[in-house]
Amino acid sequence: MQPRPLPLAGFALAALLPLPLLALGVTLGGGWLWAAFLYMAVLTILLDQLIPLTAGADEGMEFPAADILLVSLGLGALTILPVATWAIAGDSPLTAGERVLCFFATGFWLGQVAHPAAHELIHRPRRELFRLGAAVYVALLFGQHASAHRLVHHRHVGSAEDPNTARAGEGFYRFALRAWRGSFLQGLRAESDLRARGSRLGLHPYYFYIAGSLSALVLAALIAGLPGLLAWAGLALHAQSQVLLSDYVQHYGLTRLRQPDGRLEPVGLRHSWNTAHWFSSALMLNAPRHSDHHAHPGRPFPALRLPPEGEAPRLPWPLPLACALALAPRQWKRLIRPHLAKWQAAEAKQSAR
Repeated sequence: MQPRPLPLAGFALAALLPLPLLALGVTLGGGWLWAAFLYMAVLTILLDQLIPLTAGADEGMEFPAADILLVSLGLGALTILPVATWAIAGDSPLTAGERVLCFFATGFWLGQVAHPAAHELIHRPRRELFRLGAAVYVALLFGQHASAHRLVHHRHVGSAEDPNTARAGEGFYRFALRAWRGSFLQGLRAESDLRARGSRLGLHPYYFYIAGSLSALVLAALIAGLPGLLAWAGLALHAQSQVLLSDYVQHYGLTRLRQPDGRLEPVGLRHSWNTAHWFSSALMLNAPRHSDHHAHPGRPFPALRLPPEGEAPRLPWPLPLACALALAPRQWKRLIRPHLAKWQAAEAKQSAR
């Protein structure tokens, strides 16, 4: 029996529910903050195991409400950051333990929901949607991602030219430093090259990224002084680490071949890891269906397909769990090695035919 497509309401419920839980937690503390934290950290993995995966919606369908959901999530991220900064570092009524819960619950939502929403927005052709997605990354002190992801990662994924493709045997922490620095510099270079060729006009976007991030830190300081600045920066780093973890896990050890003319082979389904777990896919707006996104970057998230196991590599764990495993590099390499070797052997067998 074929799995049914998840309705857009399912994406909306999964992605938006933590926001009212956080709002109630900031106001009332206690159980509401625990609910928000456990929703993001535990419930996702449990529900992934209990309910079968879902299919993508029909490709020909229109998804006008999908953009409304993305805008709601983008605006929610821009709202929750200053609110959580006040709750964590300001004169909120929360206890020390509740402030820690608020920090982690908010950080998980920013990394696992706001980031996929911003990622979808920067792939939208409408300028105002792109700007909202970029604004979310700027607020997370990661504005360069709006340029580097589109202009560098999608072009060079699976090659040494892409700073956000993890090499086999490379630990996450070494990768994270290389990817952050590399994406900043290569995104800057790509935007500068576009302007040098006359393909883009107007002020360089890196001015907005840097000025916007400095403005966010000024706002944090106005909210709660130095503790507020540290809380905002901490939330941003928490979210950034999850962005980098997703990149690390979803491309680990997968490479594109050089063709006889020296060019890289076209990006295909074989160059991204996918996961088949339904609830984390709903929560993360189908981001775990990563192969189809790279093959069709403009495809709306409800329509993304999960390729058959023989056509694209598939992880045995939900994406959030795989990211958690990657935080222990030795353990991650031991666990992923047989899956990577199995996929590489299958690819070699197919190529030999």
